[in-house]
Amino acid sequence: MTSTPRRSVPKMAANVSIRRDVLKSAKDAKLNLSATLEQALVEKLKEREREQWRADNREAIKTYNGFVEQHGVFSDGLRSF
Repeated sequence: MTSTPRRSVPKMAANVSIRRDVLKSAKDAKLNLSATLEQALVEKLKEREREQWRADNREAIKTYNGFVEQHGVFSDGLRSF
């Protein structure tokens, strides 16, 4: 998923089913249903992207961590903390 400014992306209608009590509470709270759903979907998609990246890079991360455990990092002798 790419970060594109929302104003430049066309919107389209979608039908969704929501529990009646949740919908009533959201309307009573004057929540913008479209914006709230869009924000939740964007967050969920980013979360999935992060999970996929971790899965795709799991072996490389494991290898790097093993290297660091064995050899340290280049800045070990430079740090003052």
